[in-house]
Amino acid sequence: MRKCTAATSAVLLCLALAPAFAVVPTKAVIAPADAFMAALAEHCGKAYAGRIVANEPAATPRSPPDPFEGKTLVMHVRECTPGEIRVPFHVGEDRSRTWVITHIDDGLRLKHDHRHEDGSPDVLTLYGGDTTAPGTATRQEFPADAESKALFEQQGLKASVANVWSLELVPAQRYVYELARPGRLFRVEFDLTTPVAPPPPPWGAAAAP
Repeated sequence: MRKCTAATSAVLLCLALAPAFAVVPTKAVIAPADAFMAALAEHCGKAYAGRIVANEPAATPRSPPDPFEGKTLVMHVRECTPGEIRVPFHVGEDRSRTWVITHIDDGLRLKHDHRHEDGSPDVLTLYGGDTTAPGTATRQEFPADAESKALFEQQGLKASVANVWSLELVPAQRYVYELARPGRLFRVEFDLTTPVAPPPPPWGAAAAP
């Protein structure tokens, strides 16, 4: 019988232990911004009804009319292209608002495209900001960027300089648009469980996306 030398014993030991030390493939890590955009894109072409769940401070008899109270609120994930999703936000018959979510190098960008009925841009348009933290797959936050702050200052809206917008998406449950700043909180929640009929195109957009 062939004798087992120290060298051969070492080889056999290594072969026996090899499976225990084998490298296990790991799943690719998906960045929160990528996961958020992918989840939103799954709703492309669909529309959902919303309701106001926070609107602070509360209105008083001297407050100006609230453009959202008592209105039918509908979001429409209307246009999805690589790196950008456009979501018109309809408030009753007012089709002036579109949220534009864009993928940038280190996160996401949110801009508000405001149009008049003839399609021309409103003086207060394309404001928003970029994410400054990774966020999560279900929530992304957008502090006002320098361009938006300058626009707000120019239009006499100094309080809006502190704006932070947030988007939330809980799959198969809800989508939330939020505006927060000191003394102000506005949240609209959309029911993702029940699509509604897509609304007409937003002002300034072509008839078909």
